Amino acid sequence: MVAQRELPVEERKQLTSADQLFTYTLDSLPLQHGGQLGPVTLAYETWGSLNAQGDNAILITHALTGNSHAHDVQYPDDPKRAWWNLLIGPGRPFDTSRYFVVCSNVLGGCYGSTGPSSIDPTTKEPYSLRFPVVTIRDMVSAQRVLLEHLGVRQLAMVAGGSIGGQQALEWGVTYPELVQK
Repeated sequence: MVAQRELPVEERKQLTSADQLFTYTLDSLPLQHGGQLGPVTLAYETWGSLNAQGDNAILITHALTGNSHAHDVQYPDDPKRAWWNLLIGPGRPFDTSRYFVVCSNVLGGCYGSTGPSSIDPTTKEPYSLRFPVVTIRDMVSAQRVLLEHLGVRQLAMVAGGSIGGQQALEWGVTYPELVQK
């Protein structure tokens, strides 16, 4: 079962009215160290349009304490509104007039994606310290499922800083056929 919804206002406090934070939920995700996590929700934002071939997508991956709000369309020149605001948009390095830019909240994070504060379906309480260990590979596996859902067939690029850079490297190792740069 797959569900897509917009997050409630209280969960998207950092967003402006012109931005939209979406979620995608998958039933289950196999984890690198064994077992399954599910259901898994990924919160994400997109800018630009995906072409018919599904190969003009750029995946932006954030730092450990970051979120999916890498660009603010209402205030594109204000670096305080979004963490990579000056790099994303028409005519910028991540050119939204040419590319479909996607940034999802990391699995295990606290900005809308499944993490320790999420409700454990077996106990009906927050996972808290019972949340399973997730690896960079698990994060990337979840991103891959999201991108498939969005119709992305190949990534033009994956870019990120800090733990986001580790995710970008993992994309190249685990899915080299899906990443151009």
